[in-house]
Amino acid sequence: MAANDPLKKANRRGAARLAAVQALYQMDIAGAGLNDIFAEFESHWLGNEVEGDKYLPAEAAFFRDVVSGVVRDQTKLDPLVDDALAKGWPLKRIDAIIRAVMRAGAYELEHRKDVPARVVVTEYVDVANAFVDREETGMVNAVLDQLARRFRADEFARSDG
Repeated sequence: MAANDPLKKANRRGAARLAAVQALYQMDIAGAGLNDIFAEFESHWLGNEVEGDKYLPAEAAFFRDVVSGVVRDQTKLDPLVDDALAKGWPLKRIDAIIRAVMRAGAYELEHRKDVPARVVVTEYVDVANAFVDREETGMVNAVLDQLARRFRADEFARSDG
């Protein structure tokens, strides 16, 4: 497979998204710092075997962008995710892994215009699927779809019309 093969790039980005969500979760739960997270994930997780599971090589620059972007923009992203959640379910009541998925997805929808919105939503629903049941992935899908329509209204106007 050629290095510039789109499927290979997509797989590397998918692995980066999974690693980014795991890193954000770890930062949320353990209070780990950004530099520590980068060092740990780049030496142990990206493209290596962890606890018997082989992880695909991730696109390190994409991983770093998503994680550092979420950390930088979290005070702006959290209220947006909160608004998209069903009433009575503030972000702080959502499981930490789902918070990480939603924050990463929200960041990518707002800042990574090089990736189509529907791809972002689908990818993060798939990531959520690795950790939680179908009901919670439905919530992730609904929240990210709402944010996608807010951040990328032009993409939906072209295909919905």
